[in-house]
Amino acid sequence: MKNILVPCDFSKPAINAFRFALDIAAQSAGTVHLVNVVELPVLHDTVLMPVLNFEQTLLNDLRAHAEKSFEKITSKYSNEGAKVVTNVSFGPVYGKILDYIADKNIDVVVMGSHGSSGLRELFIGSNAERLVRNSPVPVLVLKDYFKGPVKNIVFPNNLDTDSQEELTLKVKALQDFFKAHLHIVWINTPLNFTSDTITLKRMEAFAKRFMLKNYTLSIFNHTDTEEGILEFSKKIQGDLIAMATHGRTGIAHLVNGSLAEDVVNHTKGMVWTYTLKNELVEA
Repeated sequence: MKNILVPCDFSKPAINAFRFALDIAAQSAGTVHLVNVVELPVLHDTVLMPVLNFEQTLLNDLRAHAEKSFEKITSKYSNEGAKVVTNVSFGPVYGKILDYIADKNIDVVVMGSHGSSGLRELFIGSNAERLVRNSPVPVLVLKDYFKGPVKNIVFPNNLDTDSQEELTLKVKALQDFFKAHLHIVWINTPLNFTSDTITLKRMEAFAKRFMLKNYTLSIFNHTDTEEGILEFSKKIQGDLIAMATHGRTGIAHLVNGSLAEDVVNHTKGMVWTYTLKNELVEA
């Protein structure tokens, strides 16, 4: 994790994300890219120079304010061994973040989230949700600062070795980075029920296929997949939940939803996600 992007609106969750990113960067001798995107209303074309001057003055003031805020938090939370780069840009938050990921060869996005619920969750969503759904690199979402270390990673799994090969390799790398124990869990629900004997054989084959180490195989029974993941993580004192998301958008997203996004919204802990494009997975 050499290049870590932290989208920063200077809220408490964003600062918590920055602090955790500093810890990761110090461990990997990496760089934290602290980015503030100012989303402006549409500015109509005008031939009046005073109006244009006013708009430029406003942009300059906003940039100066953001840079002053950057200086305040970087001086307060500086971490030896971690380099920090700051950036202020103007435009749509989601698009600017995606552009920055591509331009700076970002390895992971670490971002804070307040979470959302109800109609906001279903129809509008948050920037965190959109990144979870579409980011080309893993996204780690947290609500509170986690001092660490990360000891237990929960890995809910559908045990499909073909569709989840890339995901599993990335989770292995994540596990190795934190030197953590991996808890592979199958959530057994009435709508997705298989016997423990069959499931355990599949789990053992999955672990052997990917040559996993330092892991535990678990079957957790629950009426709901999302709640089962959250309860299992709480039971084993999981520090981080690692999941795939399908990256569906539009009507498909509204109809089918996203298990990973639901978990991001409703857990109090950390969630690491990776987007599987064009895969029909339950996440």
